[in-house]
Formats: sequence, C-alpha cells, structure tokens
Amino acid sequence: MRDVAIVGVGQTRVGELWEKSLRQLGYDAIDAAMKDAGVEKADSLFVGNMLSGELAGQEHLATLIADFMGMRGIEAAKIEAACASGAAALRVGTMAVASGMADVVIVAGVEKMTDTLPPETTAGLALAADQEYEVAEGATFLALNAMLMQRYMHEYGCTREQLAEVAVAARKWAQLNPDAFERGDLTIEDVAKARMISDPLTKLDCCLVTDGGAAIVMTRADRAKDCPKTPIHLLGAAMEHHHRNISAMPELTVTATAKSGPRAFEMAGMKPADMDTVQVYDAFTINTILFLEDLGFCAKGEGKDFVSGGRIAPGGELPVNTNGGGLSCVHPGMYGLFVMAEAIRQARGECGDRQVKDAKVSLAHGNGGVLSSQV
Repeated sequence: MRDVAIVGVGQTRVGELWEKSLRQLGYDAIDAAMKDAGVEKADSLFVGNMLSGELAGQEHLATLIADFMGMRGIEAAKIEAACASGAAALRVGTMAVASGMADVVIVAGVEKMTDTLPPETTAGLALAADQEYEVAEGATFLALNAMLMQRYMHEYGCTREQLAEVAVAARKWAQLNPDAFERGDLTIEDVAKARMISDPLTKLDCCLVTDGGAAIVMTRADRAKDCPKTPIHLLGAAMEHHHRNISAMPELTVTATAKSGPRAFEMAGMKPADMDTVQVYDAFTINTILFLEDLGFCAKGEGKDFVSGGRIAPGGELPVNTNGGGLSCVHPGMYGLFVMAEAIRQARGECGDRQVKDAKVSLAHGNGGVLSSQV
C-alpha cells in the first residue's frame, strides 16, 4: 500500500447562501482545493453527501458537479453514511490512492440546508431515524439524541451546566475564526436556559443549520512533494457501525467510536496523548463528551468533568473543535469534511488567531446517524 498525503483544501463561504446552487457550491469548493494543491485534473471524484436529494431535490450529485466542472473520463460517485459521509468519502479516497487505483483523488461535500421550507427540512432530518420502527412511533432525530443525552445525565450525574461547557468552548473557538457563522458571546446560562427543543436538548445544545461546501485533494506521498503546500500525511483511518436504530444500541452511552478510534490509532502507531488537536463531530453537546470518552481521552463517565473549566476551549489543555465546530462554525449535513479540513489546516499552521502552537498531529472524526457510523 502506498503512503497517502493531502495536498489541497478548499471551502466555500458558509451560512444562508441563497444565490448558490448545489453544483455551484461544489464547483467553488473543488476549484479552491485544486488551486491550493496546484493540480489541474484528477482521476476520481468522491462526493460525501447526506441530504442533497431530500432537501434540494437533486441526486446523482457527483456526476452533476463533475459535468459542471468539465471533468470527463474520471470515476465520480456519491458516498453516503449520513452525517459521516464526508469522512467516509475521504476514507474511500484514501483507499483508492493507497491501492494504486488512482493517483489524484478529490473528495468533496456540499449541502444546502437553509433554502427549504420547514416541513421539508423536518422531513429530511427525520430520515436519520428509521421510518418504520422509529419515525412511525413519533421519534424524531432530535428526540432520539435527547434520549441519549438524558441517559448519560442519569447514569453519570452530568449536569446541564457541564453540557453547556461544550457549546461555550466551541463559541470561544469560533470567535477566533473569521469564517465561523456564529461568533457572538455565549455563556453557560445562555445555553442551559435557551428554548427547549427536546428535553434536555435546548436550541443551543444543537448544531447550526447552514449551507456550505468543502473539498480535499489527495495523492500519493512521493508526488505530494511537488505540490506547493506542505503535504499532510494520512497515518490511520477506521470506520465502524454497531447499530442502525437506537433501540439496537448495545449501550446508549457508548458509540462505535470506541472500536474505530483505537483501530485508527493502532494503524497510525499513535495514542490519544500524541494528538495536538482533536476535531470531533459535534451535532449536539453530548456528542463531544461521548466521543472524547470513546476515543480514550478520558474514561467513560468522566467526559463531563473533562470538558469543564475551559479545558477544551482556547488556552485549555486539549484544543477541541478549533474552528468552532458544528455548534458555532458551520453545519451543513456533510459537516464531517469540514472537520477534516480544520485538522489539515491546523497541521499546516494556517489557522491565524486560532492556530494551536506546534500542532503537527490531529485526530479528525465523523459521526453519522444517531451515533451509528463512526469514522
């Protein structure tokens, strides 16, 4: 297997991008990534998307974007693993380059979440739950995540204030990021007393809903030396799921990250203590706590204390979600690719005011469904 390096990263503006179509957002992100990488063509395009068809009325997205960009004679495919789609697509691209089946691979993700009517948005998000066994009984995507949060609070004595620490830390990072969507001041009290969405989830425990696109260019390590930017080497990757429906979760407070994380560390020959930054998928405040535990940064049940006192905020012991995360920076359905992009930019030293000193090694994580797919 060949060593693989990332040589290009591109992102669009984020927020309510009414004037941009899906194909245009894809074009903008990929064009920026290719220019960043100094490449003019690729062998493969893998698009990691979740809700393009359901919300924007457009499927077969990979070929749509490839055609729009004038890419011919390449393989183009959409990779779907719910919100983990971007991370899953990056792993597929890694395998293509490592195996020798491709030399240059573009991985992209694009989503428009804000220009649809509320009933359509609600229906689209409900697809994350099982239509026959969960949605039919009234269990929405938010309600299912609220159940996980409720169980963790009950089992480990976690308080609303400890969960709110996650959102506040994310906002402090976002305030250092000029590209973040939400940058206003935020307090623990603001989060805990915000409008209730699904008990105990308040509005500020939940991620943003935005438009946006991101793209990454990867190639074999020996070719990467000729690219203009410092190549960022992919050292380890793993993906696992152990349930589809929440009713099939072996334990409500343990995710499949507890399996895929250690496998990725083993492949990389590293351990949690070696990470300079940690970028985890934070669709909800409880996610960050669960993933830090399952990845081995603290023991099960200790995450609530681990995130307290600004420990994961700027100036804390462990820089987590340094772009502001899905809670404050950006969250289209395929947010996982933005997680990867932030890890890469931190390793390159390109993050300006939020740059973590001497950041060389990062962990990036994608989550899909109700804690189902973990990459």
